[in-house]
Amino acid sequence: MTAPLFESTIKSLPLISRGKVRDIYAVNDEQLLIVTSDRLSAFDVILPNPIPDKGKVLTQIANFWFAKLAHIVPGQLTGVDPEAVVAPDEREQVRGRAVVVKRLRPLPIEAVVRGYLIGSGWKDYQATGAVCGIALPPGLKMAQKLPQPIFTPATKADIGEHDENISFEQAQAHCAKVLADALYGTGKNGAELAAQAKSVALQIYEEASRYAATKGIIIADTKFEFGIDKAGTLHLIDEALTPDSSRFWPADQYAEGSNPPSFDKQFVRDYLETLDWNKTAPGPNLPAEIVDKTAAKYREAYERLTGQPLA
Repeated sequence: MTAPLFESTIKSLPLISRGKVRDIYAVNDEQLLIVTSDRLSAFDVILPNPIPDKGKVLTQIANFWFAKLAHIVPGQLTGVDPEAVVAPDEREQVRGRAVVVKRLRPLPIEAVVRGYLIGSGWKDYQATGAVCGIALPPGLKMAQKLPQPIFTPATKADIGEHDENISFEQAQAHCAKVLADALYGTGKNGAELAAQAKSVALQIYEEASRYAATKGIIIADTKFEFGIDKAGTLHLIDEALTPDSSRFWPADQYAEGSNPPSFDKQFVRDYLETLDWNKTAPGPNLPAEIVDKTAAKYREAYERLTGQPLA
């Protein structure tokens, strides 16, 4: 386990932005360097404690999925070695936790796919009999597998703000704004772009779920992000099917009617729910035991899914 990286300090490239977890730098007009830190956000708040090796797990598990799903949708990766685009004394910061990606225009939505009734979806169902406006059969239990996976898009929130579920029609309107840029005159409209994102998200969720099941993992739900190039080609971007963007359950501990243990940051969320905290910044400090257990869960998810030790 290496020393945790809370924030990268790459001076050889211009910093574009710092997200909840990722720091983004400009390599050139066509490429970006994305460094995945060990920061952890919960309830859209960055917590003060880094999780050792978390950034490496997220990067390497996402790279595994980008390769595995490339026959469905192209990904953001360029194949350029991140260590080749930074100064020699900065290579340690990017080793195992960074990627050089294509510059793409992100869609302004989170493409959320739910396969099981849990979390905010369970709360919504209890109150309305639906999840994000999608009606479901009566009498379903907590954590029950849905009759079929559902697509429930959300807005992308700024740091410190909360994502908000939106209707598919609203997602179409958001996607139309991307195409309004003259550089992206692709012949598509917002409805077509949102429909493509929905179709691809459901397809990759189902394929990934089948694979994960062979490794003893249930992917209860997940969120994807997509971007387009100037030709309008949809790409999978950001991260894919990681413990940060997904809810992973051990299949041998799954039972309808209860919230299963998880390999993801739901473990931290469950701990935070026991605190007297209003889910706004600043976030509370995590005990060492929670940090260590979270790091172990992330690593186990990677090793189970890929069959490889973390590099």
